[in-house]
Amino acid sequence: MGMSTTAMRDYLDGPHKAARDAVRAALAEHADLKDLAVQLPRDEYRDRVLDLLLESAAAGLPARGYPKEYGGEADLGGFIAAFETLAFGDLSLMVKAGVQFGLFAGAILHLGTERHHERYLADAISGRLLGCFAMTETGHGSNVQALGTTATYDDATGEFVVHTPTAAARKDYIGNAARHGRMAAVFAQLVVGGESHGVHCLLVPIRDADGATLPGVTLSDCGPKLGLNGVDNGRIVFDQVRVPREALLDRYAQVDAGGNYTSPIENPDRRFFTMLGTLVQGRVSVGGAAINASKVALTIAVRYGARRRQFGAPGSSEETLLLDYRMHQRRLLPLLARTYALHFAQAELVQEFARVFSADRVGERDEHDRRALEAQAAGTKALGTWHATETIQLCREACGGAGYLAENRLATLKADTDVFTTFEGDNTVLLQLVAKGLLTDYRRSFGELDPLGMARFVAAQAVEIAVEKAALRPLIERLRDVVPNRSDAGDPDAGLRDDAYHSGLLRYREEHMLSGVARRLKAGVDAGDDAFDVFNRCQDHVIAAGRAHVDRVVLEAFQSAVQEAPDELRPVLQDLYDLHALVTIEAERAWYLEHGRLSPGRSKAITALVNDLCATVRPAAVDLVDAFGVPGAAVDVPIVVPSQHE
Repeated sequence: MGMSTTAMRDYLDGPHKAARDAVRAALAEHADLKDLAVQLPRDEYRDRVLDLLLESAAAGLPARGYPKEYGGEADLGGFIAAFETLAFGDLSLMVKAGVQFGLFAGAILHLGTERHHERYLADAISGRLLGCFAMTETGHGSNVQALGTTATYDDATGEFVVHTPTAAARKDYIGNAARHGRMAAVFAQLVVGGESHGVHCLLVPIRDADGATLPGVTLSDCGPKLGLNGVDNGRIVFDQVRVPREALLDRYAQVDAGGNYTSPIENPDRRFFTMLGTLVQGRVSVGGAAINASKVALTIAVRYGARRRQFGAPGSSEETLLLDYRMHQRRLLPLLARTYALHFAQAELVQEFARVFSADRVGERDEHDRRALEAQAAGTKALGTWHATETIQLCREACGGAGYLAENRLATLKADTDVFTTFEGDNTVLLQLVAKGLLTDYRRSFGELDPLGMARFVAAQAVEIAVEKAALRPLIERLRDVVPNRSDAGDPDAGLRDDAYHSGLLRYREEHMLSGVARRLKAGVDAGDDAFDVFNRCQDHVIAAGRAHVDRVVLEAFQSAVQEAPDELRPVLQDLYDLHALVTIEAERAWYLEHGRLSPGRSKAITALVNDLCATVRPAAVDLVDAFGVPGAAVDVPIVVPSQHE
């Protein structure tokens, strides 16, 4: 195919190549990383992960994302790129780094003010002060607004009293809590002068310098988990623990010595969501990490498929390579294409994140940008982490019994990434967040839908429905089939490889689902039904609309990446893009057939073309995974390194 693996790697690495290479080099030095999870007893494993964490801090990796005055480089994009690259190594190390340098230090940076920055940031970034991000509770994971922990101001002493009132309010699954953390950023309901002001964050010490648990704090271990056992997840219970007034991270809300609560953001809901901005960075990071974990699995499975032989043509002396089987290509190559698609969508997201967060811009535009960024981060995280779970599973199966052995790394990878679909925001809830944002924009674009606007909207919908009922769509499809929009008129696949056709179909699906949901919600509310019940009845539709939106965003990110690619890379990226686009459409073809957007003949043509594209991409498959640049230490497992058993 004439593709240079180096050129492709440089293109994939993008503007933050240096940050990624620094982490690759560090991982390459620790070849034992991939075996830690299976070789060490749990406490030793956790301490080894801590050593590696401190080593990475000393090398300046986490400092990249923090302001210069606290020893950082103020390079948010590079910080996230470096974090994502840690996913090529041991994922417990990556998650612990996320807790310490992303969540704990991030809470201090984003929610604290100068005095907190002065006092704690340099120590948090260097790992001298190990901390927890104590948000989730046993009884409330996703619903942060309903947390039960309280922080009550005592104006007699000028202190906050942090307390766990019920078993359900126990802080749970908290990384760094069971063994190493000395301080926790605790999210609690702030009660001042007998009035609750909603969830705020306070810094609460939990262990002294010698590691002894502080009075009033009960710490316990969550015990063995499906994966990530190198992270000391624990539980925290507070019994009337007192902290000074200054412990409140007070960027968005202040309490003065006299016990007066003030906030520059008057609306409590808006204040809450502004504070939750700290979670955006976590979601951006975890989505990218999951996509990188998929790259590790694909590198192993594709290399294995390109050298392992099984069966073959009758009478032939040589068995056939796995990757030459159409079904094996069908299982792995669309996942490879989607990994590229998600990689480019993630790169766009990181760029946008750095733009929105690097300067502290305020005002309406900032508010809108942040909401849009939150939705993009939520959607990419959901698709990226589900993709990792699916990809690693299929790669494991594609490597047969060998894939099941811990030495070949897929077992640990599978276990360690499994929780990605539910932590840093449960994927289903995140897609609901995406859809709610779209519905809000939708409502705005029709004003508040005054009677006239609504009538026009409903009329347009009625025409839409009539067109569907009259089944004009298959006719339009047939016209497309007959009149190709490419010069090669003899091509039966005419138009199927047309970018505009792909985004047109995905946009149609997204807009149709969104307007359908909007119509159902409005009809329910107009009929006088309870708003919650109306929403609940449509919830699957809402979430499907959110997913359709993210599918389209990912597709268009891949389109842009192909257009902007250097000439030598464009042909292979175009093949990969077409494969991704058509597999995405093929996966939803029942919907497109139901809605008259695909004729049966065209639907079959798509499947045939997907098969052809698998064959087209096959010769480049090994180069395409090599271009991910996963360090050898992470993927030189026995099944892909011939010398070890041949």
